Amino acid sequence: MDQYLIDTDICVHFLKGRFRINDKVREAGLDNCYISEITIVELTYGAYKSTDFKKHILEVKKMEVLFEIIPIYGSINKYAEERVRLQKAGTLIPDFDLLIGTTAVANNLIMVTNNERHLSRTSGIVIENWTKKEFNKHIK
Repeated sequence: MDQYLIDTDICVHFLKGRFRINDKVREAGLDNCYISEITIVELTYGAYKSTDFKKHILEVKKMEVLFEIIPIYGSINKYAEERVRLQKAGTLIPDFDLLIGTTAVANNLIMVTNNERHLSRTSGIVIENWTKKEFNKHIK
């Protein structure tokens, strides 16, 4: 069965009940869906930045319980290789995006994101965008 790394933007949709991401996660199997520790960093930053810290930090804790968190350590070499390649090509993407993308590649996970513009630049990445009907039959 396919396994997925859920990007931060998809986690936000999940938490807000958008695009029926919760149904898609259930279909894929919770045990087959992971998040990067960078996603936890981004969600925590969002909680601190928001006007309702308590609500959003509880959502971060919910994500930590629901999904297994993949560390970035195993993707350090892939990250460095890709950063150099993208820098030479003049197509560098933000570090957090690159860390998440290379984590998906290094762990042989399908990257689930709405940020195809940036993450598609990562060599070897397979992307599904669960905000699109072609990847999510639960969207009407």
